[in-house]
Amino acid sequence: MPIFFRWLLRLGPANPIAVRLVQNASRRTKHLYIRSAYLAVLILVLLWTMLGNTSAGAVSYRELASSGATSFAWIAYLQVALICILAPVFMAGAIAQEANPKTWDILLTTPMSKLEIVLGNLVGRLFFVLALLFASLPLFALTQFFGGVPGESIIASYLVAAGAAVIVGALAIALSVSRLVGQKAVFTFYISVVSYLAITIAIDAWLRTRGMGAGVNGNGVTWITAFNPFLALRSLLSPAAYPTATAGSYTGLKAMILERPALAWNLGSLLLSGFLVLASTLTVRSGGLRQITEQRTAKRPWYRKMLGLPGVDEEHRAPRSVWANPIAWREAASRNATFGRILARWSFIALGALAAIAIVAMYHFGVISMNDYQFIIRSVVFTEVFVIALVGVNMAATAISGEREDGTLDLILTTPITPGMYLAGKLRGLVSYLLPLIAIPVFTVGIAGLYSLLGGLGKSNLASYTHTLPSGASVSVPTVLPEAGLLAAVVLVPFIAFCVMIGLHWSLKSKGTLGSVIGTVAVVGVVSGILGLCGWASGADMPGIGPALATLSPASLLDATVAPVTRLEETVTTGPGGLGAARVAMGIGAVVSAAIYIGITFGVRSALTRNFDVTVRKLAGTN
Repeated sequence: MPIFFRWLLRLGPANPIAVRLVQNASRRTKHLYIRSAYLAVLILVLLWTMLGNTSAGAVSYRELASSGATSFAWIAYLQVALICILAPVFMAGAIAQEANPKTWDILLTTPMSKLEIVLGNLVGRLFFVLALLFASLPLFALTQFFGGVPGESIIASYLVAAGAAVIVGALAIALSVSRLVGQKAVFTFYISVVSYLAITIAIDAWLRTRGMGAGVNGNGVTWITAFNPFLALRSLLSPAAYPTATAGSYTGLKAMILERPALAWNLGSLLLSGFLVLASTLTVRSGGLRQITEQRTAKRPWYRKMLGLPGVDEEHRAPRSVWANPIAWREAASRNATFGRILARWSFIALGALAAIAIVAMYHFGVISMNDYQFIIRSVVFTEVFVIALVGVNMAATAISGEREDGTLDLILTTPITPGMYLAGKLRGLVSYLLPLIAIPVFTVGIAGLYSLLGGLGKSNLASYTHTLPSGASVSVPTVLPEAGLLAAVVLVPFIAFCVMIGLHWSLKSKGTLGSVIGTVAVVGVVSGILGLCGWASGADMPGIGPALATLSPASLLDATVAPVTRLEETVTTGPGGLGAARVAMGIGAVVSAAIYIGITFGVRSALTRNFDVTVRKLAGTN
């Protein structure tokens, strides 16, 4: 089949949305009752009018033709009325169901084009209304047996009714796509349609009573006729009582409206429906008219603009570039989805940076002593690292178990994302989110080390102090090692990644968030505690290799960079290289420790990737 025809089928009969709507609604007993009642009412009205307009006994052909024409007029008006009543009922589902933002979120993730989405909803719901029209066609055809009912009148009446159904359907789809209304607007939509019909009929009657219509007496069609299906149908069925303007009396649009109002109604309904479909197509993937309007008119406070957040009532955010791994981007971006989270994160960063600068400034201007200076730096850095590790553990421990509980994991597993991509994305996203936080303890010891490297900014006595070795020799020791920031960065990032990976391990294997958090805290606490104690003990008691072992724990490493003589006593005081050898050993140990943490992290991730499917299926359905 040619591509063009396949494209046309995708817009109409073969449209997935239309097929879904038709199949689902066709199984509903309610719709069966509506169709049956519709035909039953038309049949009863036809029988009643035929019997009521004919006398008993023999009936002439003239009387039979007149009765057939009258009966046809009755059921034609009734059909338009039923269509105007039932069309909003069928189309109201588009407003009530598709106006739900969650429904649109899922629908817009499909590869369907914008036009396919709009036409699929329109055709699928309009199918039942048009099916009612075609179902009554045999009944209308019966009236021709009695005479007085030309075939073109039947076709014209069907076109008027179809125009009414199409315009009501297009309006309902436009309201659904725009997100301007919700489920509560279904009743308002229905009342608006009925009110419009009643108001236009009343205006037309008022104009005719003032002699402002067509015809000799001014009681014919008016400007309103072409905008109401009942009036357009009346101009076809009652040309004597409701005459149109004489052909050739007007030109252009005025001629069509006053001379052929039924044609004007049909064309007008198609044009307006096409405009509504076009507007819906242009706005369906941009969030609808509601989000576009809010984006243009909503006033956001300056602090939300600065943070890149939408207004309080806005549902739209400017498009952003997604990373190659969408899971990683989602983890990093979703943590900053609310104002509270952004405020907490940047408050930690700002306060930590200001505290580091303030500590160095107070020491420089003599507000605090050297011992207090070193104690404050260690206390602040230990607190910051503890908080960061705790935040990372908590986020990682709930990253997968939380998605299992709320059903998000089930949706992700239906995508082409592989287990390796999923776990790697989780790890990268969480570490990326924590990197600005990790930068604070690194900055704190880094700026203190830089102050020592710069010689105390003119106060050399503050940049270092003299330490007397047991041999009686003196050695100059920096207040904080200049390379402290670099060593902290080398070890802290892999260590936090290790904590995150342990959290993901327990999050995947635990049934709920509570169990995963407890397990992660226990493992990370035990490992960090053992490594910290070993680092402190070996750093002070083992010459040569002690400084390297001190880097296994971020706590012992940071402590050693602030107080090297105390924490690396054996190497500094009795070793052959003294403080220089201890600093070199710490550099080598930091690289090795980082490699160990990285190796463990990737090893755990590889093991989880291999057993991912088994673990997920084992815990499927648990919460």
